[in-house]
Amino acid sequence: MGRADIVDVVGQFVRLKKRGTNYIANCPFHNEKSPSFNVSAAKGIYKCFGCGKAGNVVSFIQEHEKLTYPESIRWLADYYKITLQETERTPEQQQQQQAGEALRILNEYAANYFHDYLLNSEEGQLIGMSYFKQRGFRKDIIERFRLGYNPEHNEMFYQASVAKGHSKDLLEKAGLIKNRNGIYHDVYRGRVIFPIQSMTGRILGFGARILKSNEKAPKYINTPENELYLKSKILYGMYQSRTAIGKQDECFLVEGYTDVISLHQGGVENVVSSSGTSLTEDQLRLIGQLTKNLTILYDGDAAGIKAALRGLDMALSQSFNVQLVLLPDGEDPDSFIQKSGVTRFHEYVKENKQDVISFRLQIGLTDVGNDPVKKSKLVNEIAESISRINKTEDFALQEHYIRTASSKLQVDETGLVNLVNKYIRDRIDTDNRHKQRKEEAAASVSEEDLAMAAAYADEIDEPQIAKPNTDESQEWALLRILIEYGHLSYEGYDSVAKMIEDRVDPAILENQMVGKLFNEYFDHFTHYGAIPEIHYFINHPEPGIRAKMASLLHANTDISPNWKLKYGIDSISHTMTYTVDIDSTMSYFELKKILGIQEQLTQKLSEEQDPVKQQRMMMKFMELRKMEREILIRHKQVVFKALKHK
Repeated sequence: MGRADIVDVVGQFVRLKKRGTNYIANCPFHNEKSPSFNVSAAKGIYKCFGCGKAGNVVSFIQEHEKLTYPESIRWLADYYKITLQETERTPEQQQQQQAGEALRILNEYAANYFHDYLLNSEEGQLIGMSYFKQRGFRKDIIERFRLGYNPEHNEMFYQASVAKGHSKDLLEKAGLIKNRNGIYHDVYRGRVIFPIQSMTGRILGFGARILKSNEKAPKYINTPENELYLKSKILYGMYQSRTAIGKQDECFLVEGYTDVISLHQGGVENVVSSSGTSLTEDQLRLIGQLTKNLTILYDGDAAGIKAALRGLDMALSQSFNVQLVLLPDGEDPDSFIQKSGVTRFHEYVKENKQDVISFRLQIGLTDVGNDPVKKSKLVNEIAESISRINKTEDFALQEHYIRTASSKLQVDETGLVNLVNKYIRDRIDTDNRHKQRKEEAAASVSEEDLAMAAAYADEIDEPQIAKPNTDESQEWALLRILIEYGHLSYEGYDSVAKMIEDRVDPAILENQMVGKLFNEYFDHFTHYGAIPEIHYFINHPEPGIRAKMASLLHANTDISPNWKLKYGIDSISHTMTYTVDIDSTMSYFELKKILGIQEQLTQKLSEEQDPVKQQRMMMKFMELRKMEREILIRHKQVVFKALKHK
């Protein structure tokens, strides 16, 4: 995918900030409070220096969206409007591919079926479309969210799906049909359909609302949990809203599907819904990829207030700036924006935003009255919430909340500080106990596994595992400078590649993958008469090599912004960077190999009895010592760790 711009693609999922020649963000693959996720536009690779994940644009889509390699290629092709020329597959290969993608294909088929039935059938127009028009939804909004309708007939969708080749078992697994005494019927019959999409637009599942009054049937039903639909990891509207959230650096969180749709129609597009569930860590991670500013909009009723309070401590602990807005009694985001319009909506939000602690205090004090037991409980709840704020990063914010809370609760500030610290200590103690139990369990398992492995090894007379290759890091570093700088000039040689070819015998490379890629590099040069470009390795056919290359070639060499302020250093000359890097890396590599040979010679000298051979070994040893001294003298002013590479 040579046309794929990694900054453009990754920027669809995370909020990237330029730092030097690269871009940084909070990692989408693990929780972190400060950015360690780096994207290199020039090399087309990403690497997280926190969790270690690395790769190219295809592997990012694979990892983030849980797609196969071919699916990721097709996703990128769709994104860039490229027509793929796919190799014709055998029936067996087609069957194997469909087995892996069956659920996704079925969901896509169902979404299209429901949407088409809504727009192009008499029943869909009379019932489904009438409901959406009653809600005030325009046709363009209905199409943007792919809204649909499932006919009332007991098994119309089921019959159509089976006729298209979808299996009964898969339809049941997807929650689209049910089997009662051998008779299949549609689960969503007579309901309007809200397809639930991933950040990239894949259909993960459905929400369905009943239209006829039926006390025995729930108002809304959702897809059951399966490989694609995991409710705790999904936010409704994220696909349609992700660009606006990143651009406006704020995310509105509402309760229902129609709230999201109405706000979009009214011009507020940075909005998602948790679909009535409390916020989860995975949902916060999705939002946190785009912004750390979260504003929660809820109805003013008791249920809405309770829903607003759930999950907020988790948001505080992840350094979110959380604001809450309670809408007027009897209003929800859907009704409010339709009645008042987008201008009044933004005015109301601005006028009524409250931070988490102020919100909790307002709601809590109303309920407490003069009851000392309730007041004590509220003090503890507030203290626990404040304790979630990272004291190191947000010390001033935590201090502000303590002063505010002690004043409004009319409690001693020092006592509240002590209570907050107690919750912090308790949480640390709990975390340490969990960690200790895990370590003890791991140690126990490890001893048992080692005993079993030893017994098994004795039984089959296997040799012991070889000592790890201590030169591995130097060999990878050598390969890195070959790939990164091979085409550049080097004093006394036509290129860096020629220098390395002249000074390094591939036979001494012990790591198999390094040796393989080293030989591939020079084979490419011999065959094509040109040095391979860096993208040859980043997009290598072997997945393991692609991942390793992304990690290897994404060195964190950007100058800290503080250096410019403190030392006046803005950037390092590229020429100085690469020559220092090459000299340092080559010296480390050669020195390590020399020391290794010296160690082997010392061992052999102690065992050799022949005086002539001993003399030859001593001469060789002295040559090696001379080479060692020359390297050290040549680089006596060079800090070998001038550039750190993992």
